[in-house]
Order: sequence, then C-alpha cells, then structure tokens
Amino acid sequence: MTTATTGMTARGTAVDLPRLLPANGRQHPEDWRAHTARHGRIPYRDGVGRLIPDLQQAGLTGRGGAAFPVHRKLGAVLDNARARRRFPVVVANGAESEPASDKDATLLWLAPHLVLDGLQLAAEAVHADQAILYTHGERRNDVGRRLRQALAEREAAGSDLVPVELAESPPRFLAGQETALVNHLGGGPAIPAFVPPRVTERGLGGAPTLVQNVETLAHLALIARRGPRWFRQVGTSAEPGSMLCTIRRGDGMPRIAEVPLGIPLRDVLGPMGYEGAVLIGGYHGTWVPAAEALKLTLDNRTLGTIGARVGAGIVIALPQDRCGVTETARAVRYLALESAGQCGPCLNGLPRIAAALAELASTRPRRQARADVERWAGLIKGRGACHHPDGTAQFVRSALVTFAAELDRHERGRCGATNTKPFLPVPRGAARTEQDWT
Repeated sequence: MTTATTGMTARGTAVDLPRLLPANGRQHPEDWRAHTARHGRIPYRDGVGRLIPDLQQAGLTGRGGAAFPVHRKLGAVLDNARARRRFPVVVANGAESEPASDKDATLLWLAPHLVLDGLQLAAEAVHADQAILYTHGERRNDVGRRLRQALAEREAAGSDLVPVELAESPPRFLAGQETALVNHLGGGPAIPAFVPPRVTERGLGGAPTLVQNVETLAHLALIARRGPRWFRQVGTSAEPGSMLCTIRRGDGMPRIAEVPLGIPLRDVLGPMGYEGAVLIGGYHGTWVPAAEALKLTLDNRTLGTIGARVGAGIVIALPQDRCGVTETARAVRYLALESAGQCGPCLNGLPRIAAALAELASTRPRRQARADVERWAGLIKGRGACHHPDGTAQFVRSALVTFAAELDRHERGRCGATNTKPFLPVPRGAARTEQDWT
C-alpha cells in the first residue's frame, strides 16, 4: 500500500508528495502515455557529463542505503572510462535483498518509466554503451512482466539511447551488494568481492561500472527535468529531497510512503504507544526504544547522534506483545546463514553470535552468553570483505542495549512476550549451505 504525505520547504510552505509514485495513492502502474503526460519526454542533455553538475547542486545521495553522493559516483565512472578509453556499463539495482523492504519493488511496479528514464540519463552522462536493470528474481514476479511491457512501450516510442537488458538476482541477502551484483552479472556467484579495485574502476567485463539504486535513478530523472532548486524544496539543507520508506507498524504489513528527509519519526510511525522499540534501517540497522525514537527525525545527521542511519528507509515498530530478543535472534540466524562465508567474521563470527543469541532468547541462558555476544560483535567490526558483518554487529549491539531489561527477564526464566508469532519478515528459502551460492 502506498500513501501520500506532505513535505516542507525551507521556508515552511507545504509541498505535496509523492513525487516518484502516482498521485493520490493510485495502485495502477503508469504506462508510457500516462508517464509522459505527467513528466514529459526524457530531457537528454546531448552531451556527456552535462547532468553531473546539476546532481551536485541538488545534493542527491544514493537511496539504496549508503547515501553516497551521486555526482561523485558518476564522475568517478566517467573519469575512469576516459582514462582507460572504455565505454562504461550502467546498472539499475532493484535487487532489494533486504527482507523488510518493499520500496523498490513498489516503485518498479507503479512507476517503471521514471526508473528507466533515470537509467538512460545516467548512461548518457557517463557515455555508457550498455544498460542493465537488475531485479529480485522471486519477489513480486509481476514486476518482471511489467518491466518487459515498459521496455516494449519505450522501444515503440523510440525513446531510449541505450538498449536495456533485464537481469534477475538470486534471492539472497547479499545479492544486491554492488560487487556481488557485478560478479553475478559476469556469470559468477552473487557474493561480494574484495576491493580494490572498485567497480567504478573495473567492473562488469573489466569496464568501469555505475551501479545505482532504482529509486536514486528515479530522483535523477526528476532532477534532470525540474532542476536542483526544485529537488531541494523538501528535505533539509544537509540532506535534501524525499525518499521512499517501508513502514511496518503493529500489523506487520508494509506501507510505502514518500517522505521528506528530516521528517519527525513520530509522523512516520503514526499513533503508537511509548513502550516497545523501533528498528531504523532494517537488518543492518539500529534498535531504538520507542520513546526515544519518537523524539528523532529521519535524517542521518540526527540519527547519527544515537549511532543510527536512515539506510534504505526501513522503519519498523515492534509490537509491545513481542519479544525483541527473540525477534533479533531469528533475524541474526537468517543473516548468519546468508553470509557468503568468505572471511573469518562471516564464516566463524556470525554463526557464533547467532547461536549465542538463540540461547539468550531461551529461558535461563548462561550469563556468559550475553557477554560473549557483545565481545564477538565488537571483534568482527571492520574485518569483513563487505559491510555484512559490520551491519549485523550494529543490529546486534543495539538489541543488547534496547532490550537489556528483556534479557534480564530471560535470565530469570521469564519472557515478556504474550504473542509468540514471528513478526520480523524472514524468507523461507534462505541459504543453508555453500551450494546455495553457486
């Protein structure tokens, strides 16, 4: 379900959202005719690199989780392509491997042409001769059908400069990580690669490769049409613009809303009690007590004061009748099983942490188990081939603090939950052995 909201300009005047999704909460996809009626034709710049200064002025950052400045990424790919005299590759990343997120699938279903416009404009900006749209292979299978229809509409209209190839990711947590994505598109397993070199230097087929989240490309397409000042009408001066959020409240159902960065979390979450906890940023995110979360705003500057980040815009309110220790243990077991098993933190550290958390989720665990989890979560930080161990450690350590009182109850042989039904989404077909990665 999608919802409309209202952003605020720097002067305090209202600006209607959504910008990316169809207005008035419509759930029907926009075809080519509806898309061009709303947004107009693609505003090509008829020149390489000409869009990059506008992206810099707009302050657009990646919406896939890392929040890296988009103009710097495009500039790096273009510079490397020129230095090596290679045409680069551009990839729209819609893998959305985070189980708690549904924003990218919703965007691709409802507004596929906006993403594809952004992909074409990015290809023009870096002078790419190959464009790929990479989507999750098992989530919302109708998305693939809709994208094929959209590409056929665009071919009939003659709108695209670069042909677009559709590719599917395996249903694995790390399959959307950019080096894993490049490995998979190159015919290998969807597991992260050690860096350097970065994919912006040497990616798919050895060419400089631009990997951008699909929402980021949709914003890029709007900035190209309406300019940096328009983009900055919502958000904060340091973190301008809007973003799609996946919001899960007490019923567990995902709601997709486009919100301005800097919006109070109280407005994102809606009416709720002051007990319980809120997960910000998904399974590489941070648990925060609900009373504390309701004082925060959704931007990295504010969230950074408590060690949290916006990430991919996932906000989950854990119901008061669930056990946060049990929910965390389930999610961490999934994360441990989803690791690529290439380095010590994932091969040894995450399974140990998952086992100890499972013990803490039982009644009367050893007191040493809590100390073990905290120590191991500290030891794995900064030692992995990718961000997976660090993100998981952040998730775990925040749980130890936020659910300290519940951990005490478990050690006394009790659990505060009155509802044992699992709440956090965990896929059924998660990896179990190394063969799942082949």
